[in-house]
Amino acid sequence: MLAFFLLILGFVLIIKAADLLVDASVSIATHFKVPKMLIALTIVSFGTCAPEVAISFQSVASRNGTIAFANIVGSCIVNVFFIIGLASVLRAIRVKHRTVKKELPILVIITAVFSVLMLDSLFNPLTPNDFSRSDGIILVLFFSMFVLYLISLVRKGKEDHEEEAPKYSIAKSLVFLLLSLVVITFSSDLIVDNAQKIALSFGISEKIITMVFIVIGTSLPEMFMTVSSARKGEFDLAIGNIIGTNIFNICIVLGLPVALYGKVPLTDFSFVDVLAVMGSSLLLYLFSKNDRCISKKEGFSMIFIFVLYYLYVFFC
Repeated sequence: MLAFFLLILGFVLIIKAADLLVDASVSIATHFKVPKMLIALTIVSFGTCAPEVAISFQSVASRNGTIAFANIVGSCIVNVFFIIGLASVLRAIRVKHRTVKKELPILVIITAVFSVLMLDSLFNPLTPNDFSRSDGIILVLFFSMFVLYLISLVRKGKEDHEEEAPKYSIAKSLVFLLLSLVVITFSSDLIVDNAQKIALSFGISEKIITMVFIVIGTSLPEMFMTVSSARKGEFDLAIGNIIGTNIFNICIVLGLPVALYGKVPLTDFSFVDVLAVMGSSLLLYLFSKNDRCISKKEGFSMIFIFVLYYLYVFFC
C-alpha cells in the first residue's frame, strides 16, 4: 500500500516540477535575451539526464556496460517515438526553420555515427560488435563540435530574441530551475523504485521491469518536461529538450565513461536495435522538415512504432 502511495506522490511531484521547470527556463531565456532553444539544449536537457548519467557511469565502471547501452539506446528511442509522439498527440508541435536546418541535422549526424560505431561486424563479419575506448573518444569529440554550435547560438541570441516580460526575477528563476531539477530527479527515482516493488510483488519478469521501469522510468524527466512545454505552447523547449538530451546521452552519458573505462561488448544488441535508434532521429527530422510541424497523426505513428519495437524486445 505504501508503494502505491509513494508512486502516486512521485507522479504528482514530477508533474508540478516539470511545470515549474518550463516557466523558470522561459524566464531565464527572457532575462538573458538568449533563444529558448539554447536553454532547452543545455540546462534543461543536461539536467533531465541525471538518472541516465548515474546508471551509465556506474555500469561501465563495474564492467557491466550492457546496462549502460540498453539505457541509452532505449532512452533515445523512448524520447522520440514515445515522448515526442505523446506530446504531439496532445498538441501539434511547431518546429522552427532553424531547428530543421541546424539542430536536427546535428542530431541525425551524431546518431548515425553512434549507429555505425555499434556495427563492427557489418564491415568485418569476423569482428564481434563492441564499443571501444576510441569509439567513446570519437563521440566526445562530436560533442565538442556541438558545444561550438551552442557558443554560436549565444552570440546570435540577442538578434533572435523575442521581447516578452519574464515571469520571475533572475534570482527566483535560477532557484526555481535548480529546485525543479532536484525534485524531478528525486520524484523519478521514487517512481522507478516503487514501480519496481509493485511489479515484483505481482511476479513480473526482470526483463520487463528493466525495459519498462528503468528505461522508461529514467526518461520521465524528459517526458514531463516535453509534454508540459508542448501544452504551454513552448515548442522550442519541447523539441530542444529531446534533441539536447539525445545528443548528451550518446556523446557524454555513454561516450565519456567508455572513453575513460574502456571497451564494452555489444553481444546483446541486434541490428533492429541500431535501426530503431537511427530511425528515431531520421523520422523526427523528416516529420519536422515536411511542414515544420509534427502533427497529431505523425505523433500517433511514432507511438505505433514505439509499441512495435517494444513488442519485438519482449518477444524476440
